[in-house]
Amino acid sequence: MTTQELKDLTPRQIVAELDQYIIGQHDAKRYVSIALRNRWRRMNSTPEMQQEITPNNILMIGATGVGKTEIARRLAKIADAPFTKVEASKFTEVGYVGRDVESMVRDLVEQSVSMVKAAKKEQVKTRALQIVEDMILDILIPPIKQPSGFMLDEPSDKNDVPDTDAELNERTRERFREKIRKGEMDERKIEIDVQQNAAPNIGMIGGTVDELSMMNIQEMIGGMMPRRGKKRKVTIAEAKKIMLEEEAAKLIDMDEVKDEAIRKAENTGIIFIDEIDKIATSRGSGSGGPDVSREGVQRDMLPIVEGTTVNTKYGSINTDHILFVAAGAFHVSKPSDLIPELQGRFPIRVELQSLSEDDFFQILKAPKNALTKQYVAMMESEQVELTFDEDSLREIARIAFQVNSEVENIGARRLQTVMSHLLNDFMFDIPDVIGAGSKVVITKEMVSDKLNELVKNRDLSQFIL
Repeated sequence: MTTQELKDLTPRQIVAELDQYIIGQHDAKRYVSIALRNRWRRMNSTPEMQQEITPNNILMIGATGVGKTEIARRLAKIADAPFTKVEASKFTEVGYVGRDVESMVRDLVEQSVSMVKAAKKEQVKTRALQIVEDMILDILIPPIKQPSGFMLDEPSDKNDVPDTDAELNERTRERFREKIRKGEMDERKIEIDVQQNAAPNIGMIGGTVDELSMMNIQEMIGGMMPRRGKKRKVTIAEAKKIMLEEEAAKLIDMDEVKDEAIRKAENTGIIFIDEIDKIATSRGSGSGGPDVSREGVQRDMLPIVEGTTVNTKYGSINTDHILFVAAGAFHVSKPSDLIPELQGRFPIRVELQSLSEDDFFQILKAPKNALTKQYVAMMESEQVELTFDEDSLREIARIAFQVNSEVENIGARRLQTVMSHLLNDFMFDIPDVIGAGSKVVITKEMVSDKLNELVKNRDLSQFIL
């Protein structure tokens, strides 16, 4: 996102955008909206101050399924910013303790390169499309070479009879070009050359090679190996997609893409570190073992969050101005169990509230991507109309809240279990029993009948996600 586009998004507007997808959690939304707006404020300050202003990293505390990841993910989409999510517990795995914590930054750069490349391809799409059309026409109707020094004049009347083969050839090509553009020839098959990278997948035996070195080795060998073409017979519609991708890539300056991607990742990148509570240590317990490795991971993570330079295959990236959002349930440990240096790097702490029965009702009804709307869309594809009474939604919310209270609290994810249990019979019967043109109305009574067992049965292990 450009600074101009960011300027148009005030903190209130950012919260309004998040409200379309996430119910409640107003404190968390306020903090992330301020953090995003501060990006624009920093980029529009004096060059001296730009280097001094660092992002206020955020620590979200709350049970699973209350919207921690979704808030960060939607924030990145609003800002058109590179976003990557990493599980902190991944770095405590046996044989992996603290190794290559920098991979989260490399993933961010990869995401940034993909975004910049997609934007650049969109810019050259029109030009690439013309080249692809010419290539397809050359396969269908090869052009006739005109004699040296011969100029082809445009006929004044389209009904004129062509004087030469070259003129007839050119007119035929133009007619076919129109047909290709209108999609009238999409089903016709042609034979095209598809470029293939001849570089083999490389593995290392003995010794340890880090991820960056392996990528560099593969890229170097890939550059040395000649690219070879493979003949494929495809429809013109498929040929357009394959050739458009190749031709657009040729028109893009990859050095420019890399530079812009690094800048974008440095200034607007968001790294979401989930399950950070899993690497917190129990202070004063005197226990060794796992706590030692957890603290080691925290110390390996510290330089990345504090600000350091990480080498990637696209160039060096500075992490000073990347926004880090960490999250954890902190059921067993608490934020103060993190090492003080890491605590200090997450100055903004926000506690997300557990979902109430009314929250569940709103989640079913209000968001653009509500679960009810997803099921409606799926049934629409089978020409079956699905509708929910308001009372039925309240009953679903009540049951989801009750099951969460009595068993494990897994937040909004519980709704997927409940909705699946409620609608699976219908999904199975469509289209064999419930044909196209049918209507399915979900009522409160139907919800009670279908989900009664779910509430009565205390052994609900089969329903826990």
